[in-house]
Amino acid sequence: MSWLGMDFSIFAVCAGIKEKAKRFGGVMIRIVTNREQYQYDLHALFKAFYPEQDVRVYGSDTPDTTGEDDKTVVIHFEDRRVEALFDIDGKKRYTNVFRDDTDVTKKRLKRAVYEDLCDYTGRTLPWGNLTGIRPTKLSMAMLEEGASDEEIVAWMKGEHMVSDEKACLSLDIAKRERRILDKIHYEDGYSLYIGIPFCPTTCLYCSFTSYPIAQWKTRVEAYLEALFQELDYVADTYRYKLLDTVYIGGGTPTTLEADALDRLLSYVQERFDFGHVAEFTVEAGRADSITREKLAVLKKHGVTRVSVNPQTMKDETLRVIGRQHTVAQVREAFRLAREAGFDNINMDIILGLPGELEADVQHTVDELVKLGPDSLTVHSLAVKRASRLNQWIEENGIASLKNTDATMELARLGAERLGMSPYYLYRQKNMSGNFENVGYAREGKYGVYNILIMEEKQSIVACGAGSISKRVYPDGRIERSENVKDVALYIQKIDEMIERKRKLLTDF
Repeated sequence: MSWLGMDFSIFAVCAGIKEKAKRFGGVMIRIVTNREQYQYDLHALFKAFYPEQDVRVYGSDTPDTTGEDDKTVVIHFEDRRVEALFDIDGKKRYTNVFRDDTDVTKKRLKRAVYEDLCDYTGRTLPWGNLTGIRPTKLSMAMLEEGASDEEIVAWMKGEHMVSDEKACLSLDIAKRERRILDKIHYEDGYSLYIGIPFCPTTCLYCSFTSYPIAQWKTRVEAYLEALFQELDYVADTYRYKLLDTVYIGGGTPTTLEADALDRLLSYVQERFDFGHVAEFTVEAGRADSITREKLAVLKKHGVTRVSVNPQTMKDETLRVIGRQHTVAQVREAFRLAREAGFDNINMDIILGLPGELEADVQHTVDELVKLGPDSLTVHSLAVKRASRLNQWIEENGIASLKNTDATMELARLGAERLGMSPYYLYRQKNMSGNFENVGYAREGKYGVYNILIMEEKQSIVACGAGSISKRVYPDGRIERSENVKDVALYIQKIDEMIERKRKLLTDF
């Protein structure tokens, strides 16, 4: 059934793409629309069905640069109507669709495009036509309005064509999140993020602010001095607010030497009141950055939660993604963390890593079950523009990245074997398999900060290069302030970073 009510599918424009895709990206799918606010959604939907293709969305005033093999879709909005033009094998067809009501039109457009893509490809997506919004936020909002479980699941399936499994997962997590966040101080409290943008090496898939520590050793002290200035401002400005959670991430914070790490944690605890802090997390992350001495520093300062993140328990894959440690080092780092007294250790894995198949995922899950972490974060590989993974795909093809229902199920069953339940969820653009990232944890071992950053119910003040602060107002409005990503520029412009915070955090 065509969303235009005609006897052809607009996605005949995609016919023959797979046969012609002899290079990465294949034929370009070129979408043209004069409504800028729809470009993200159109791109996301097409890309979800055709991850191997180069999908681009343009404004209607863009010069025609269509290649001879490119396929074009044009969706043009005029006063009180939408006109669609499709160039199929050189034949142009027009039709009028529906009246121009921005809110309704966008929903109908996304649904119609999704349904036609399903008809054409013969498959559906686990999250239906959802783009640009976190599924649990939808479930959470309906729970707060008093909707029943049955009403929420039915709405997710009917409005967004979400599968039964994913609709129930979203609801289950939303209900758990509400309980976990019950004691968080939304209006008179905040959470603090501190970014340490250094790593042993930069991973193949990484797009975060990350600088090889070997090249920046001589600038670490200068970075910390600038960071302390920013922390001073936050501590003074929010001295009357309650601090609920503290999260030190990166990068990899434990790339700092033990004395620098001790200095950082001492400074934070001197400047901020930890009397109400419910969770203090430090990402140890990379096994090649973890030592007994550093773990002792973290324990001395009352850190309650750490992450030891292998991503995979296959040495060959670790080499491919640029992590200069072994599976044996992961096991040793975890053992050291337990010996240091940490009873809340998270481990991250990524599904869809280059060359990994179901057997590799099963092996990773089995190895983690043997270790027995307290929480497990399962990521679906996301292809980021700023990562080196794009170049790898050009050389090796996207077919080497495999994430399926089966691999997601293997991870879920592993979490179940560990006595864990799902407690937070989020999705990103260009995720392998169009799935999601899910955090699992044992009772009482949840990562509260992870929920807060995703659900955007509390202000989060972020310090350090590349960090983003979010101020959440009582009416639900959210404003943001970004720090520059470049470390040298952050150090140089620290006064400007503080001024940006002043504009965000104060009302004068």
